[in-house]
Amino acid sequence: MEILHVAHAYPPSRGGAQTWIARVSAQLAAQYNDEVKVFTTTALNTEHFWGQDTAALPPGVEHIDGVTVRRFPVFNRFNRLRWLLSGLAYRLRLPFNDYLRTWETGPFIPGLRRAVTTSGADVVLATSFPLWHMYDALAGAKRGNLPIVFMGALHLEDAWGYHRPMIYRAIRAADGYVALTSYERDLLVDEYGVAAHKIIVAGSGVDVTTPSACLPAELRRRYGWGDAPLILSLGKQTSRKRFDLLLDAMRLVWQDQSDVYLVIAGADTPYAAEIERMIATLPPYARRRVQRLGQIDDTLKAGLLATCDCFVLASGHESFGIAFVEAWALGKPVIGARHGAIATLIAHDVDGLLFDYPDPSNLAQQIRRLLADPAWAQSLGAAGRHKMQQYYTWPQVTAQVRALYTQVIQ
Repeated sequence: MEILHVAHAYPPSRGGAQTWIARVSAQLAAQYNDEVKVFTTTALNTEHFWGQDTAALPPGVEHIDGVTVRRFPVFNRFNRLRWLLSGLAYRLRLPFNDYLRTWETGPFIPGLRRAVTTSGADVVLATSFPLWHMYDALAGAKRGNLPIVFMGALHLEDAWGYHRPMIYRAIRAADGYVALTSYERDLLVDEYGVAAHKIIVAGSGVDVTTPSACLPAELRRRYGWGDAPLILSLGKQTSRKRFDLLLDAMRLVWQDQSDVYLVIAGADTPYAAEIERMIATLPPYARRRVQRLGQIDDTLKAGLLATCDCFVLASGHESFGIAFVEAWALGKPVIGARHGAIATLIAHDVDGLLFDYPDPSNLAQQIRRLLADPAWAQSLGAAGRHKMQQYYTWPQVTAQVRALYTQVIQ
């Protein structure tokens, strides 16, 4: 099968969509001997699309893990004009303001539409919304009479990004769709009129890095955690990850159990300064119990997951929640929001706990429940690991995606 994947960015760029498309592409090439090409941009970060990050990879063709990757340069001028016009149109609720918001987001990739049309692929998959290149991929595939599948990675609670009629018209026009959760599938069918037979729920796989047996003890010594309970939260340090909500909940937890440590780790953004400000407002004894780390490598991430007693992500804006699955891979109990896609990923009191989003007192209550009964917490983590092994490995995800490709080709 000759497969073309179109993505806004590709490793070494980091992100959930980048990891998904790279791992599925490599798995198709290795497991099925498919000829896989990727059309992507030179961007390392999405900020490059609107000119805020000048770092970029060179354009051209390279080969990564059996996949041919072609990187296109991005047109990223007039970003302030784009921002002003889209914001004004949205505030005034002008007709077609969804087009202006997408115009503001980009990326504009000269030559992409024609390249898709002339690619000669048996099938095209594009990821992810709400970005402009999705519509270039659709137009190019239709012009070339090529079947097209979307993996939208929809963050459906984000009104600015995803309450755009043009997204759902495009999905209805596509030949197939890969949903990450049943929540996403059901909303597309019930609210946006997408044909159910076109959608599969594939989720995402995880790459399990097994840390050395001595690493947890080493990390506890290095950071001075001793044998105290440890709560871990992983995620890019942005406002949508709701570290503010987690810190508010931990204030309540510390009132009852002052020895608990909290570790926040993930790529820094300008919002990291706000997280530091919030930490600085904690009482001195609590402030000493918070460790904020920036970008960490896979070895340290696996070590932190192996070391923690509980993984918590307070975000209510996740298209899937891959961090929960990564925690499950190492047998850890998880706590997430009873909201959106996360509520269909975690089974409450079975393989994790859900809190009433965005209530910090209820989040604190769920954290206390896990800390009070380590044996029960361990059983939740074991159930999560079983779920991960059953549904969320890359061979399983890729097999479902390839079956959809076969369906749309036929």
